[in-house]
Amino acid sequence: MACRMQQPTWSRHHWRIIQRFYQMTLFLSLLCPPTKSVPWENDFSSSPGEDCEGFQVDVCGVCAGDGSSCELFSGTLFLSVLSVGYHKILDIPSGAQRVKIQETQKTRNYLALRTATGKSVINGDWVIGRPGQFYSAGTEFTYKRPNEIRSRAGESITAPGPTNQELHLFVIYQQPNPTVYYEYILPRDPIISTHSDTYSYSSVLPLVESHGLFPSPEISNSENSMGSLHPNQVPSDPMTSEPLPLYSWVAMTKTPCSVTCGTGSRQVLFSCIERATQTTVTGDLCSQTHHPGPQVEDCQPQPCPAFWDVGEWSECSKTCGPGFQFRQVICRQTQGYHANSTVVVVTSLCDNTEMPETTTVCQLKICSEWQIRSEWTECSAPCGVGQRSREVVCVDNLGDIVSDMECNMALRPQDLQNCDKGVCASSWFYSLWSDRCSADCADGSRSRSVVCMMSHTNSLPLDNCDDKEKPDELMPCDLGPCTDQLEWYTGPWGQCSSECGNGTQSRGVVCVLQSNGQLGVTSNYNCSHLPRPPSTQTCHLKSCGAQWYMTAWSSCSRSCEGGFRVREVRCLRDDQTSSDDCDPALEPAKREECNTHNCTPHIDESCKDLYYNCVVVVQARLCVYSYYRTTCCASCSQVVH
Repeated sequence: MACRMQQPTWSRHHWRIIQRFYQMTLFLSLLCPPTKSVPWENDFSSSPGEDCEGFQVDVCGVCAGDGSSCELFSGTLFLSVLSVGYHKILDIPSGAQRVKIQETQKTRNYLALRTATGKSVINGDWVIGRPGQFYSAGTEFTYKRPNEIRSRAGESITAPGPTNQELHLFVIYQQPNPTVYYEYILPRDPIISTHSDTYSYSSVLPLVESHGLFPSPEISNSENSMGSLHPNQVPSDPMTSEPLPLYSWVAMTKTPCSVTCGTGSRQVLFSCIERATQTTVTGDLCSQTHHPGPQVEDCQPQPCPAFWDVGEWSECSKTCGPGFQFRQVICRQTQGYHANSTVVVVTSLCDNTEMPETTTVCQLKICSEWQIRSEWTECSAPCGVGQRSREVVCVDNLGDIVSDMECNMALRPQDLQNCDKGVCASSWFYSLWSDRCSADCADGSRSRSVVCMMSHTNSLPLDNCDDKEKPDELMPCDLGPCTDQLEWYTGPWGQCSSECGNGTQSRGVVCVLQSNGQLGVTSNYNCSHLPRPPSTQTCHLKSCGAQWYMTAWSSCSRSCEGGFRVREVRCLRDDQTSSDDCDPALEPAKREECNTHNCTPHIDESCKDLYYNCVVVVQARLCVYSYYRTTCCASCSQVVH
């Protein structure tokens, strides 16, 4: 047999109170529905989840939608020259979703956001906040400001929404021609059902036991009832009276606060109770469809301590040398929901910690530069190719000479260069004398190589040297007498006069008289009727490779009191081409001092003093007159010298 609970009788006054209470509760639930987490990426494009597998999510976030459930608002704001300060550039209406605000390029301007009531959300009150998350207007805003030097991206503000109040976007103008792109969406004609899962009556039921949930029909049209709704209120469906359930969900406990300081949240836990006895029973007895679900409320354990917020260092005040860098240091305190925002507070709240430095010394590089301290010297060679030099030093910003490494070596002026004094006359180049004699005994010769070459960069042998000035290629040598022989007798060839390259070798050729088995040398005249064997021939043991060649010394630059003379020295191969393979330790000298004796004045025997007191003429400086130079010739000449 069905058992039906008898509905209690209520007075007209009670019905009016209950009707007013639920109308207000329903009105608030429609204005501020419980929000759910919205999947959101940087571009606010949701990827298909399990419920949208194989379909495309439209711009409104609807699975397999056609974009008709919302309207997209976007545009680019081009701003001209403004005065320095805050300038409102955009109003973002309440209910906006997928909000995206982006500077098109990096500038020195800043974006700022306020609510319609004037409450600052981002970068308010002339304080530039750090990038991060900020909770306001029912949603979470993400503020980004790229700080990389190479980054060209500007500032951005994004939020998934929906917002529950109007917002105003400002630009803090500091640099001309800022350009800002914006976009957001608004739902089209939202349909709100009081019987939906989101806005069901169960979600707005009071957390305490109530009697008489619905008014009677005869009372609903009373003048004192709330039949006249708020102009912005959405009228609800007609309500019918139903019997009260025996069991209901009631808030019993709360979880710990999500933060240790500032504003956090905690969850309200519901239990199933029996209405009559107010005792806790198992959750199976309560209607699961009317379970309030997780309820979250704000909590504030204690204020968060203030801290020093340190900004980034500015660029160095000087491009080189000692300079300074500056940064902003302000006292901040964490506030907001889940400590997602900070506000500027008085510095006295940060006195428990030492304030970081706001100024520091910096030096990007040393201000050093190259300076040329002297003119080019004279060329080292009187003719042909020589070298000249000048003094180049590195000087710092104080004018002191420092190490060359402190200056840019790529910009160092040349301090050594070749100089060409013109073509010298063709000169004979000759190598060193060989150490060997061409004959083992008697007369022989030592040899050397002699080459005619131009005395500058050309290294090819020439034939236009004066043969009369050609240096000797052979020099006689005598290693002692040889034993006399009869007939033309040739001894063995001697060793080559040059260990390498072309040389000569000789042998003894004598007229020997053989008599009775004995040999005796006679006059070469006695063998003149016989062909005389050659006593010398050229020889070549091996290639010399590179060896040093030199010219004759030039004339001395001074006739007395120290001068110098020079000659050219080259390293040549066997084919008389230049080489770098000679031993530097054996390189002949290119320059030497000469005429180091003191200069002696020329004595003219006819130059004599005619008077004994010529010393007075000298002291009186009368030698400038021709008369005194003649009468006191010796004294005046000595003064001139």
